[in-house]
Amino acid sequence: MRMFHPTPTAQPLPFDHMYSGMGARETAAAIELNDAAVVQFDQLLHEIHADAPRVDTDRLEQLAAWLLKLPTQQAREVIESRLERVRELRTLLDDEDWDADEATHARIGKLLSYIDREDDLIADRIPVLGQLDDVLLIELAWPAFADEAEDYRDFIAYRDVNHPDGAADERRAAWVRERLDEVALWQHAMWVREQHYAPWNLPRGLFRVA
Repeated sequence: MRMFHPTPTAQPLPFDHMYSGMGARETAAAIELNDAAVVQFDQLLHEIHADAPRVDTDRLEQLAAWLLKLPTQQAREVIESRLERVRELRTLLDDEDWDADEATHARIGKLLSYIDREDDLIADRIPVLGQLDDVLLIELAWPAFADEAEDYRDFIAYRDVNHPDGAADERRAAWVRERLDEVALWQHAMWVREQHYAPWNLPRGLFRVA
């Protein structure tokens, strides 16, 4: 059983329910998939996120068939909601207040480089399906970015409300201090709450009513 992995949206793509050997050949007229190009796509995915599920032609065709069956507006929302996560990653890289490590920069760079290509696995000009490969890459590679993206969103929320002073590293440090203070306060509240309960090893006669 595959363990839960974070996804870029609340509604994950149904990729986990698609299997090799069950290709949806009715999509062949809509997209032309080159098996060698699919292998390269899969290799790139695993360079970004080594634990991602494998992508092959059959599973990609099934996903394309699923997307084509959706109402047009819903299909657009599937695409756009994931591309919005890409815009967040671009902002993260460009924000001088945020200091992602080199490995994260490299992974995001590989993702963006693929998405910005015109000669990727599925031509972007194809209606509905043109960005399917882009959003699938985002979806399956997202665990490699999820923690960083969540921290960055939290930092942005803190910065927008508190407007911390100082240089970039000082603003990040102020955010970290506030979050650590919140954790300490929560831990103290839990400790106080536990004090309201009698220890398990108190003498039995202590609460006996005559």
